[in-house]
Amino acid sequence: MNVNDLQYILQHNCRIGINKAVVTGVSGGPDSLCLLDILWRLGYQIIVAHLNHGLRSRADDEAHQVHQQASSRKLPFVQKKVDIYSYARENHLSVEEAARVVRYRFLFDQARENRAQAVAVGHTADDQVETVLMHFLRGSGLAGLSGMGYFSLPNSWDNEIPLVRPLLGSWRDDITQYLLERGIQPEIDESNRDRRYFRNRLRHDLIPELEQYNPQIKNRLFNMAEVLRGDHAIMQKNVDQVWAECCVEQGTGYVGLAVDGVSRLPVGMQRQLLRKGMTTLVPELRDIEFKVIERGVEQIKQPAHGKTELIAGLYVFVESGLFWLAARDAVLPIGDWPQVISGKTYYLDLPGVCELGGGWMIRAEQLLASAELIAQVEMNTDPTRAWLDADKIIFPVLVRSRQAGDRLKPFGLDGHSIKLSDFMTNLKIPSKARDGWPILVSGEDIIWVAGFRIGETARLSSTTRRVAFLRLLRTDGAK
Repeated sequence: MNVNDLQYILQHNCRIGINKAVVTGVSGGPDSLCLLDILWRLGYQIIVAHLNHGLRSRADDEAHQVHQQASSRKLPFVQKKVDIYSYARENHLSVEEAARVVRYRFLFDQARENRAQAVAVGHTADDQVETVLMHFLRGSGLAGLSGMGYFSLPNSWDNEIPLVRPLLGSWRDDITQYLLERGIQPEIDESNRDRRYFRNRLRHDLIPELEQYNPQIKNRLFNMAEVLRGDHAIMQKNVDQVWAECCVEQGTGYVGLAVDGVSRLPVGMQRQLLRKGMTTLVPELRDIEFKVIERGVEQIKQPAHGKTELIAGLYVFVESGLFWLAARDAVLPIGDWPQVISGKTYYLDLPGVCELGGGWMIRAEQLLASAELIAQVEMNTDPTRAWLDADKIIFPVLVRSRQAGDRLKPFGLDGHSIKLSDFMTNLKIPSKARDGWPILVSGEDIIWVAGFRIGETARLSSTTRRVAFLRLLRTDGAK
């Protein structure tokens, strides 16, 4: 292993310099100790970080050995001990995946705390080959078959601190030889031979079998990943451009894409946008299965009523011209709709004005009934206007949000009532806007679902003398 070559890789492939700290994950195994020693010899500012998984009998001894390696080089050392078995159970993860998640969270927490320029880990060319094979067997797309990169930003853990892998082009045999020449004795992880773990079965069983067909299979797979990573980078630029054109809403736990734009895209691009959306909302997601993506694609083709669950608590649904991808507990933006603010009491007098949330108001005017007015009402097609019999209403009326058990007798149903929740669903009022939608109530009766339908009890009749003319308006005058 040529240290000068590694110096070039660190500067050009990993884009890190010697004047700012690098948090280096060191397990005590051959790869991470090799990385630590090379960075130290080249003069990099290193913070040695060790996560004690507690998975092996020698875990505490390994932590002590890493501490000694740091101390002998006069390097700062940080460590953390975690009960991985408990974490895996609580988060419904395999032990292997739980260990990975906890380790990277720890490393990037340390990087942020110490204002480090990067997190460095000791992945090798052998790890790259195993990763590509794992993704292939799981039915991955281009992203998975591209494997890992020397420099990853943004990554699953941070949008500003890169994850770097300086040893990605070095084979495990070269690292073993380097440690032997340097007199460094690594800890040997006995779990690396445990065939209960998928990666170990690849390493010890599948790859040797494939080498019977092609002795150069590891080099071929490594080179393939390098080529595909370049192809993927080109494709990703196109995906990012389309995303920018289609993404209308984005916030904590949700993204909303324009249905018109997304539905016209080739299915391949739809799949890429879904994948980008899922990894944007849940950066730690890996190995998203084909059937998960296809459930989302089907919702784009034929929007189903309600929500379709994808993975990791994410759902897709279509509403108000947007294709939403959102977490179960996400609070979606209300948008350009009239709303009553939770906990606030509103009243509307005659005449009078009631200012709502969302930049809306309801204005009430008193008019005298006439044949001309009745004709105007009968010709009206604007749902933001309503004419009611003022003598059948107790003013001021209460303007509130819907409540459990609310029922409406809509004008035109011959006095029959309907659950307000069903009424809102039937009229396709956006679900995220229903809880705050303004409802006008007189006594026990709903007299107007603002912007939609009046109640039967306050409708105009041949005996009407005074008319309450209501308008739902934007406070800024926009239509």
